[in-house]
Amino acid sequence: MAFAQRNVTAGVTPGADPIKVMVVDDAVVIRGLLTRWLGEDKALKVVGSHRNGRLAVEDIEKSNPDVVVLDIEMPEMDGMTALPLMLAKKRDLVVIMASTLTRRNAEVSLKALSLGAADYVPKPESTSEVTTSVDFRRELIDKVKALGARAIRMRAPVRTMRAETRAGQTSRPSAPTSAAARPAVDTRASFRGAGPQAAAAIPKFKLRPYSSARPRILAIGSSTGGPQALQEVMKEIGTAMNDVPVVITQHMPPTFTAILAEHMGKAALRPSKEGEDGEVLKPGNIYVAPGGKHMTVEKEGGAVKIRLNDGPPVNFCKPAVDPLFDSVSKAYGSACLGLILTGMGSDGANGVRTIAAGGGSIITQDEETSVVWGMPGAAANTGMCSEVLPLKSIGPKVSRVLKGSTR
Repeated sequence: MAFAQRNVTAGVTPGADPIKVMVVDDAVVIRGLLTRWLGEDKALKVVGSHRNGRLAVEDIEKSNPDVVVLDIEMPEMDGMTALPLMLAKKRDLVVIMASTLTRRNAEVSLKALSLGAADYVPKPESTSEVTTSVDFRRELIDKVKALGARAIRMRAPVRTMRAETRAGQTSRPSAPTSAAARPAVDTRASFRGAGPQAAAAIPKFKLRPYSSARPRILAIGSSTGGPQALQEVMKEIGTAMNDVPVVITQHMPPTFTAILAEHMGKAALRPSKEGEDGEVLKPGNIYVAPGGKHMTVEKEGGAVKIRLNDGPPVNFCKPAVDPLFDSVSKAYGSACLGLILTGMGSDGANGVRTIAAGGGSIITQDEETSVVWGMPGAAANTGMCSEVLPLKSIGPKVSRVLKGSTR
């Protein structure tokens, strides 16, 4: 599997202090390998390396990492037990789960996302495969950089606000206050886009009107942070998708996509599964592109069918969003609604242009609520989107558009 991971160093400020990383893995060879890979990048600094979760939790406050790469299965204390303890010690800590591609580990990784982990990286099955996997190394380093840099940026306004508060307090006398009376700043909420800076001015983009045609399909593309974002959107649009199928490309490996499809079905209370080659799209159903395959749609007679192919990666991704969006535009024209959610890279931007050229509409997630504003940022900057919205507004808006209203 390949991922969209070009230009992720754009989020790393030149000359800034390196992103501090902790590696937690019980396999000494893997732990040493990850530590060496990360340490060789000048934008990163490994501040801790531990064989189990207990040692890592005990070292969080001393080492003070920005990012933790956390294995799932370890002796004494596993990754899932350590995760909430780490976040309790440092609320804005970025935790990236690392697991092999078993169904159990895939389920655990997705559960970890709901408990506060920022993302995951799938490890190859064997140590020899890990040592030779260029894709795994690139994905690990790129995610650590992108997520670590964002966490540091989101923390900066909080530091500034605290400094200004202290300056104001020294310039004038004030009554003493108890710790309980002082407002707490939740920097982890800020990382998720819900903090004070969420109200900051949103950049203005060139927008185009919604299509006058009522959508007959909803096509979604997402990557880093996508499972959480998809979950929220699906909960909102479940009752609104009675008349349209939903097709999703999420950058994920095999096994993970099957479990993601199950989660989407539970969220939307609708039938949901991985797409199968030759399958006819049915309104009210959700179809997720299988990991390692490109999913497209094709008109055949009076039906629209799913097509899977094993072609080369597109935008370094497989599955990729662009092929899905291109095919959806050909099949549905102006009756297509596209949605780009959080993710690294720029996959989907060309597909957005195709949908717009065919008369369809596109909504994209804003920067403040995106875990990584790569894909949605690239989409927004095409000037072809109808709206750029915070995550909480996307589900309600998509529901209205699917029902025929663009207000």
